[in-house]
Amino acid sequence: MAMARVIFLGFAIGLSFGIFTTYVALDYYRSGGSLNSYLRHEKFSQSGAHFVEFDDDDEVHGTHSSGTKRVRLVPSMNFDKDMNDKHHRLSQNISDRLKKVRVLCWVMTSPKTLYAKGRPVKETWGKRCDKLLFMSSKEDKSFPAVGLDVPEGHEKLWHKTRAAWQYIYDHHLNDAEWFLKADDDTYIIVENLKFFCSKYNPEKPYFFGRHFKTFGGYNSGGAGYVFSKETLRRFGKLLKDPSLCSLQSFAEDVEVGKCLANAGVHPGDTRDSRQRETFHPFPPEHHLISGYVPKDSWLYQYNNHPVIDGPDCCADHSIAFHYISPNMMYQMEYFVYHLRPYGLEHHDD
Repeated sequence: MAMARVIFLGFAIGLSFGIFTTYVALDYYRSGGSLNSYLRHEKFSQSGAHFVEFDDDDEVHGTHSSGTKRVRLVPSMNFDKDMNDKHHRLSQNISDRLKKVRVLCWVMTSPKTLYAKGRPVKETWGKRCDKLLFMSSKEDKSFPAVGLDVPEGHEKLWHKTRAAWQYIYDHHLNDAEWFLKADDDTYIIVENLKFFCSKYNPEKPYFFGRHFKTFGGYNSGGAGYVFSKETLRRFGKLLKDPSLCSLQSFAEDVEVGKCLANAGVHPGDTRDSRQRETFHPFPPEHHLISGYVPKDSWLYQYNNHPVIDGPDCCADHSIAFHYISPNMMYQMEYFVYHLRPYGLEHHDD
């Protein structure tokens, strides 16, 4: 029995030693086959270093061979600092780029809804516009809101819209390069709007929004739409000629489309590279949940492009959502600008 225990113990020791030497040999081979490289590999591994792979044609320093890749050993603190610095520089470059894109936002409101709906707009997305105006039938200097010489009522929206655009043309043409119209229940991600507009020359006639194909083509008023400066110039002139911009109205957004068509301005494509829409006529859940909006609804009949519902409905850089309640304005603000998964970095495409 004693002899058997000795033999068994010797076998166990030998097996353990064999496994250990095999592991060291393999690790040594991975380190590049040099003792100094192996020791350096062990030192960095114990210190929690990151191993960053590079293709053969990438510029690297302090590397050693590892198969078809070359590997740089980077201490954790320096790696995190480099990544943070890179992310900061990227964010700064994006911020500087967006600052050059000036957007005037005007919001359609009324004396009854100015404080209930206007205040949430003012306290959330509206503060990111370069200039923010509230258009009402009655002036309110304390809010403030511009008083337009038109009566309230849905049937008077076209006259109110005409008066609002006329006011902006007369008083604010040089205050921005892009001009957004939104309702007081529309939520706008202004940075995404600026990013989208930054790809275009505002001295050319652009008309952006959710493109509906009916009535000759126009952009949804509720989802918000955008004029370039040149479009505002043309629209301001059209308003002075009832033969080109009728005083009669079917719907205010339809009439805007008809007027601009007379000046050769038509809705542009605002979808992303994956054909996902950026201006949305309903709240997020209506678009994100498959079947929420019935297939026989007006949206499927009006939309210029095939309607996509479900998770792939909406662009990552979506710009607008409509029918957002005052409480939901603050929820959208939190979800868009504050909620983040811990450790997840956000990078622009």
